[in-house]
Amino acid sequence: MFDDVRIAIARRDIASLSREKTIVLALAIQVFIAAFSSFLVVGLTSLYDPGSVESGELTFGVSGDTRDELDEAAREAGVEIEQYPTQAAAMDAFQRGEVVGVLAADASGERIAVTATVPDGSIQSTLAVVKARDVLEALERNERTARAAYLETDPVPLPPEADASSYFGFTYTVLVPLLLFLPPFISGSVTVDVLTEEIERGTLELLRVAPVSLTDIFDGKALGMAILAPLQALLWIALLAVNGIAIENALPLVVLVSAVALLVVVLGAVLGLTLGQRRQAQLLYSIIALGLFGAAALLPEHPATVAAKLAVGSQTTATTATVLGLSVLAVVSYAATRRYVGSIDPERY
Repeated sequence: MFDDVRIAIARRDIASLSREKTIVLALAIQVFIAAFSSFLVVGLTSLYDPGSVESGELTFGVSGDTRDELDEAAREAGVEIEQYPTQAAAMDAFQRGEVVGVLAADASGERIAVTATVPDGSIQSTLAVVKARDVLEALERNERTARAAYLETDPVPLPPEADASSYFGFTYTVLVPLLLFLPPFISGSVTVDVLTEEIERGTLELLRVAPVSLTDIFDGKALGMAILAPLQALLWIALLAVNGIAIENALPLVVLVSAVALLVVVLGAVLGLTLGQRRQAQLLYSIIALGLFGAAALLPEHPATVAAKLAVGSQTTATTATVLGLSVLAVVSYAATRRYVGSIDPERY
């Protein structure tokens, strides 16, 4: 149980954040994203999946020996086409702006070679590439099916087609993990700042005169920074719900964020107390934090995947195990860090 001294230190550090312009700006950006997520997701999805926000039909010019096969594939992909007798005629139509691109398909032995031409350097070219890819994937699927009877061995089965909303995928695989994991990393960075600032200004010695032990100082500062992330996560979940984005398993998500926050706060505290200089500690914190987040891909499920699955409500045994494992690791790391801090000679500062 934290005593009043530790709570007082935590309250002082939290109150001091209002004077940090960088932190206030970061929080304001996150609030804006969460509060207006239903509007932002439309524009951001255009970068995540350009084909999801197209307007109007894109017409391709088709030529070559196997244009009938392309015609069938285009119909399956929902793409309008215009057939031309030669590739030159199709290119002329492309130059006049009558078609958005050209697909020239010629049979070469047992293979079909398709040459795709799309506009260069425009938003329309991005959409054209997406649609051309859809047509070619449909063509490949049809050809695999038609030629399966002539194969000596069974081909690798293709995955079943599934209709999925790009908005759904972007919201739960990008937006939600971003909002949930950004606060913990900010908390860890602020932990480095508040500790190194005390050391560089000499105010750490004043705190110890209170009298407050170095362990009490660590507890207070860790409490203040670690509690901010789950509180922000609750706020983001509430704002997303207001925007019509349903978030399942709010409590496990908060537990996940709390565990990650405690881990990075411990990391920031260790670096801050060990190095004692803000610039060096911040640089090393950023490198290690990003490295650990990348190394988390070696886990059965990455924390970002865990957050997405929990938010959607499709958690698995591995998802639950990851949350529990991170929680246990966070508590053990915190306890080990308290022992380390207790062994530090305060006179070194």
